[in-house]
Amino acid sequence: MANMLIPVEERHLTPDEVEALDRRRRRGQLMLVLCYQCLIVGTLVTCWSGQDAAYSPGWARPMVYWDALLFALAVVFGVAGVVLRRGNNEFLSY
Repeated sequence: MANMLIPVEERHLTPDEVEALDRRRRRGQLMLVLCYQCLIVGTLVTCWSGQDAAYSPGWARPMVYWDALLFALAVVFGVAGVVLRRGNNEFLSY
């Protein structure tokens, strides 16, 4: 009997196609982990970027730029991770 948890288009894949699908999903999981790490570090850097924005003269605000870059990377990694991770796993190997 077919596993009903697996989408219909994934029930009759060849072993090579299954491995490619698993690689894509693992890459998506990696992207989601990078997203969460960027969010955590970006949240911690927010403490310094607020002080940097208040006291730095002119456009010399490196912590603000670093903070904006971290949150932008978190969005990019999050979207890429969700897109690559789509679908259900038959077995969880990690």
